[in-house]
This record gives sequence, C-alpha cells and structure tokens, in this order.
Amino acid sequence: MNRLSNESQSRADALSQDNREPTEAPNPDPLVAGSPLARGRSHNAAIAKSHYENFLVASVLLPRRLRQPFYDVYAFCRTADDLADESPSPAVATERLADFQRQLDATFAGTPPSDTFVALADTIARFSLTRQPFDDLMSAFGQDQVVHRYEDFDQLIGYCQRSANPVGQIVLQLADCFDDDRIALSDHICTGLQLANFWQDVERDFAIGRIYLPADAMRSHGITEVDLADGIAAKSTPPGLRAALYQQCDLAERCLRRGLPLADSVPRWLASDVRLFVHGGLATISAIRKIDCDVLRIRPKVSKTKQMTMLARAWAGWL
Repeated sequence: MNRLSNESQSRADALSQDNREPTEAPNPDPLVAGSPLARGRSHNAAIAKSHYENFLVASVLLPRRLRQPFYDVYAFCRTADDLADESPSPAVATERLADFQRQLDATFAGTPPSDTFVALADTIARFSLTRQPFDDLMSAFGQDQVVHRYEDFDQLIGYCQRSANPVGQIVLQLADCFDDDRIALSDHICTGLQLANFWQDVERDFAIGRIYLPADAMRSHGITEVDLADGIAAKSTPPGLRAALYQQCDLAERCLRRGLPLADSVPRWLASDVRLFVHGGLATISAIRKIDCDVLRIRPKVSKTKQMTMLARAWAGWL
C-alpha cells in the first residue's frame, strides 16, 4: 500500500472513532448547511485534497459532477489504508480495520454511522456501487497485517486483485461503463500500477517488514533477505536484485500496456485519466530503469515537471 504521512493517521483515527450512533439518512437537500451529508462531503473532500497523489492530480480532469463522488471513494480508501499502515502494531491495525469494516457494513445496510459514511452512502446509492470491491479492499488491508512475503508471482497477483483492482472497478461504476471486458482491462492497469509502486519502494517496504518481490524470483537470482538488508545498509543494490527488478518491471509494463486499450472504450473524461495513469506508471518504471534498478541507493521517482507535462498532455488529449 502507499506510504502515508503522520497527519493521515490522525484523520484515520478520527474517522474510525467518531459518532458510533447511526446518523440519520442523507438529507434530501445536500446543500443544507450543517447537514450530515454536507459535513461528510466537506470532510471527504478535505482528505482527498490534502494528498498529492495520482488520484488527486487526475481529479482535475473529472467532470465537476463526479469530483465529490471520487472524493468520497478516495476518503474511504485512504482512511482504510491509514489504519492498515500507520497503526502502531498489526494487532491494533487489525482491530481498527475490523471496526472500520463494521462501519462499512452499516453503511451498506442503510445506517451509515458517521457523517463521512453518510456521504459515501449517498455516492453508493446514486451510482449503484456494488459492495464487492469495497470488501475486497478491506480484505487486502487485513492481509497486510499477517502476510508479509509472497512465494511466487501468482500469489502476488492474487493480492493485487484485492489491493488495487477494486479501485478501478469502482471508477468504472462511477463512469457507468462496468462490464467484463472493461473490468479486465482496468484490472491490468491497476495491477501494473501496484507492481510499479512495489519496485519503486523496495526499501520502504522492507523497513516495515514487507517483501513483495516473489521468493522464487529471489531464489532464481541468488538473493536472500540478508542480501537485501546488507544492500540497504550499504546503500547499494546487489546485482542479483537489480536483475530481478528488471524482470519484474518488464511484467509491470506488460500489464500497463495490456490495459491501455481501455482508454478507447470509456467516456472521454475517463479516457484522459486512463492514459494519465498508464503513462504515469510507465514513467515510474522508466525512472527505475534509469537508475539501473539501484533502488536501495536512491528512490526512483518521476519529476514534478514530468508529472505536470503528462497532466497537461492528458488534458489536451495528446497522451
């Protein structure tokens, strides 16, 4: 999962702990000042706008009518991610995630327990969002607390199917283009983005006890966890690990390119976002290769200039 700031944790705690008594159903007039829906929308928008991430950057390409629904979904995902990654221990994270799951259950049952969930419930109802993607995300966040290694690429892909792909599936529902063919293409993109993030953040993941590089790939390149720890200490990526990362980057790129045709079968506004996400993932992979996969020496990243250039090109329809 993405790494989060300390500020995110305070937001997560606030959302998880506040207002346990069910809040009344969304006010039919969302513009009524001080209504649960108005407060929830404002809170969710604040969470979304406080994070400079691809999701937020891409939101400037959205039709105005869809920005708030995206904020509501983003706030849910971000808060659950905070609980999973920023809690003081896996045990505490598991407890907080279980409570958050109960709040999600109540929301789908028609009794959202807090203002922020009132706003999410409104988005769920207006767009007829299905429950499965939300439950899949919660399952992946829970898995993070107990599974820290993956034996092979298939296991890792299985994790991506619940940690990344559901977000794309929710977006397709918001765009009213949710069918099997487009789901498959979206899944390729989301998996590719997740993989690119893993290979960008090998050191960060190791610092919190996680290794996403499949164990069989490590063995085939003669890498051990000791080698990884030594490389981090020496600020130098072992040759075997670099070779493994080149291989994994190729697989991530393949996923992204397989999903790119999605842009040709969705509304124009979403097509721009699809291209922006795919090219952003490809740029991350390019940044990794540019440093010869020496990710333990320096964290590869896409420059702000390149990000803004891609955003401008996406807005103009030139990506």
